[in-house]
Amino acid sequence: MKLDRIDLEILRALQNDARLSNKELAGSVGLAPSSCLERVRRLRDEKILLGSHARVAPKALGIGLQAMIAVQLGHHSRDIVDQFHHDAAKQTEVVAVYHIAGRFDYLVHVAVRDADHLRDFALDAFTTRPEVEHLETSLIFKYQSMPDLPDYKTN
Repeated sequence: MKLDRIDLEILRALQNDARLSNKELAGSVGLAPSSCLERVRRLRDEKILLGSHARVAPKALGIGLQAMIAVQLGHHSRDIVDQFHHDAAKQTEVVAVYHIAGRFDYLVHVAVRDADHLRDFALDAFTTRPEVEHLETSLIFKYQSMPDLPDYKTN
């Protein structure tokens, strides 16, 4: 599906505030409410608009620290890679798992209570796994979960 300027405006508006009513959204992109609703349905049906998410203040959940854990695996069979990804994603502390190219195989974004929790989590969840060869942890000082869409040009 090719996205036009109005589709991109709808996506940007919803990414900025997913609680917009259809009437508010239609007004912000210059469409009739019925046309806007049809476009939003089409974006969902085409799996372009994947859902809406509530952003929660991490401190309200007892999260005082976030980090990226770079994980290097010692072996790279499909079964090992798939199992690591699956197991990492199931962990309560994991926000996101990225399978990447380069020196490391994975970046795992984690949210924890404090430095002790981070240390214990890294040791228990990763270093005990036989396929994990090396870890490198970087603290996150600032985090924004919903970046704006790039300003792509459409034809």
